[in-house]
This record gives sequence, C-alpha cells and structure tokens, in this order.
Amino acid sequence: MFQFFANIFGYLLEFLYNLINNYGIAIILFSVIIKIILLPLSIKQQRTLKKSTELQDKMKALQFKYKNNPEKLNQEMMNLYKTENMSPFSGCLTAIVQFILLISVFYLVRSPLTFMQKIPADDINKYVTQVEEDGRQVSDVYPEIDLIRESNWLQEKNPDDESAKKLSLQMNFLGLDLSKIPQQNMSDYTVYIIPVLYILSSFISIRLSTSMQAKQNKKSNKETVIDGETGKELITEEEANEMDTVMQTNKMMSWMMPIMSISIAFIAPLGLALYWLVNNILMILERLILNKFIK
Repeated sequence: MFQFFANIFGYLLEFLYNLINNYGIAIILFSVIIKIILLPLSIKQQRTLKKSTELQDKMKALQFKYKNNPEKLNQEMMNLYKTENMSPFSGCLTAIVQFILLISVFYLVRSPLTFMQKIPADDINKYVTQVEEDGRQVSDVYPEIDLIRESNWLQEKNPDDESAKKLSLQMNFLGLDLSKIPQQNMSDYTVYIIPVLYILSSFISIRLSTSMQAKQNKKSNKETVIDGETGKELITEEEANEMDTVMQTNKMMSWMMPIMSISIAFIAPLGLALYWLVNNILMILERLILNKFIK
C-alpha cells in the first residue's frame, strides 16, 4: 500500500523537479501541494476538535452520573455522539492519513530512482553490481542514494543507457546535500541543521496545539454542569480536574508521532527531514488561521 502511494507521489515530485531542476525546492512545493489537497480534511478536523471541546461538559456530567454503571455510561455516550451528529472515531481518519503520508514519503525519499525517476528495478540492480565490482560499497538500506552519488561515473560507463541519464539529481539545497544521512555523516555539522529545525518546529506545533486545547478546557471548566431534571450540580471543580487526567493522557499521545518522526529523520536522507520541516511550518500556519475562522 505504501509503495502504491509512494509511486503516485513520485509522479508529482518528478513533475516539480523537472520544472525547477532542484530537489529541495521540488520537495517544498510538493509539501505545499499535499497540504492544499488535505485542507478539507484539516478543516473538518479543526471543527471536530472545537465541537468536542464544547461537548466535554456534557461528557463529564455523564461520567459522573453513571460512574458506577459502565454499560449505561457507554450507551449514554453513544447517544450523545448521535444527538450531536459526531463520531467517537472522527479523529482516526486524520491519524491514518498522517501515518500513510509518513511512511509513503519515506519510501519516496529513500528510493527516488524507483518512485520518482521510474527507473526499472533490473537497471538499478545492474548499476549496483557495476559500482560494487569497481570496488566501491553500496548501502543495503539506501542503495539508490549511493547510485545518485555515483551518477557521473555510471553515465560514463553506460553512455547509451537511457536509465543511466536519469541517475543524476540536483540534491544541493542552500549549501546542504539532501542525499546525506545524519547517521552516516556524524562528523559533518551541516547534516544536523534540518533535523534540529524540524525538532524545534515539532515542539512549537505541539505547544501551540496544547495551548489552544488548554484555553478551551479552562473556559469549559469554569462553567458548572447542572442536571436538567433536578437542578443539582453534577460536577465540582475538583471532580472536573480529576477527569482532565484523560485529557493529559491524550496530550501525551500527541507526542508519539513527532518522536517517531525525529527518530527516522536521523537515519533517513535529509530530503525527508526537509519535507517534515516544511510540513510542520505549514501546519502551524494552518492551525493559527483555521482557529480564527472556524467556529
């Protein structure tokens, strides 16, 4: 499945690269286009988050009222979602899409000759053999990245080979070689620039999300939940704070994707970290804008 999407994304990245003739700029434009395509999903997610915040008081009331009856609580919670025309799994779609993007783009950047340049596997294997027979080493994890570095030599060795002409990619972006892998070039300080910027943007993005959520929760917790039938207070401030433990757990879960991405960024070509960095910047701008306009 991931290879299928990587192949589709490869057509877009190839078109942008042929237009710009720079791998880094092509990745930036690629990120912008993907973000625009997914904008309707982002708008839906933002609306769902805001509506979920509004429902928290009602959910807390149900949790307190039926705290000794889990079966009844589940039934009432499902009725609440149905009444409010919401699905308890509404956030799953966004998480699934993000995961598919994460792995598919990793495939694309890991094997640009296959998914972007559309060079047949037999030709790639032939070039790997030629490089190894000449006494040079080819990585088992990123063989195509090594072939790009050896593109000039391979083109001279295969002058009439059409596939060999596609081996050369302009990987230089603002003085950074996007084909380099931090783990393999630890003595080169330039390989840390993009991953570090990505880490900083991840912290800003998470901080922004939690800050927005905290403001909504603070506003919600100031309001007392009243039973419509008896007029009695259902939740005290102390009880509401205890229930917010669930929200803290969800907050911790939001760190999992960035942590996994950071781990991959140090063992993958810099082109992948550049995509994630641009995507994070676009996500921050998107959240700030949508938060102002979506009610």
